[in-house]
Amino acid sequence: MSRIAMFGIDVAAAGLLVFALYFPRHRRRDLVAAYLVVNVGVLAVASALSTSRVGAGLGLGLALFGVLSIIRLRSTELDQHEVAYYFSSLAIGLITALGTDVAPVAGLLGLLLAVVYVGDHPRLFRSYGHQIVVLDTAVTDPAALRAQLERLLGARVHAAAVQRLDLVNDTTVVEVRFSRRPRTAAAPPAGSPDSADPAGSAEPVAAAPAGGHR
Repeated sequence: MSRIAMFGIDVAAAGLLVFALYFPRHRRRDLVAAYLVVNVGVLAVASALSTSRVGAGLGLGLALFGVLSIIRLRSTELDQHEVAYYFSSLAIGLITALGTDVAPVAGLLGLLLAVVYVGDHPRLFRSYGHQIVVLDTAVTDPAALRAQLERLLGARVHAAAVQRLDLVNDTTVVEVRFSRRPRTAAAPPAGSPDSADPAGSAEPVAAAPAGGHR
C-alpha cells in the first residue's frame, strides 16, 4: 500500500509540475510528453532497481547518465528554465521511487514545487530581459556599443557580449542583458496649455533607426 501511495504522489506532483506550472507559463506542447516520460521512466527504473540484486547505486547512476545525456545532446536548443523542469521531473521520480514514508516524501516534493513556482514566476525580475541584437553597423568601441544599445532598446544595458563583428558587411551581433526603465508620463498633445509650459515638458525620445536591430 505504501508503494501505491508513492506512485500516486508521483503522478500528482508530476501533474502539478507540468500542467499547473510549466505549460500555463511557457505553452510548449512538445516538452509536456518529455517531462512526463522522464518522470515515469525514472520512477519505473528506480523502483525496479530498489528490489533487484543489481546494485541500486550503479543502476541509478546509469539511468541518470542516460537521461542527462539525452538532455545535453539534443539537437534542439533548450532554455535554462526548460532544463530546470527536466531536473525537477527527474527528481520527483527519484524521490517517490526511493522514499519509504509518505510524509517526508510529500514534504520534499512540496518544497521542490514551491521553489519552481517562485523561481519561474513571471513577476520575478520581470523588468529584466535578454535578447540577441543585430546592428547594421560594425561597432568596435564597447562604450559606444552600450550607448547605442541603450538608445535602441530604451533600457539600461547590464551586459553586452559581442558574438560576431563583421567589418566587411558592417554588422554586429551582440547578446544583450538589460533591464527596462520605468515608463514616464506621456507628453501632452501639441497646442495644449501644458505643452507650452517649459517646466512641464519632457525631452523627446530619439527614435531608433529602421533596421537597427532584429
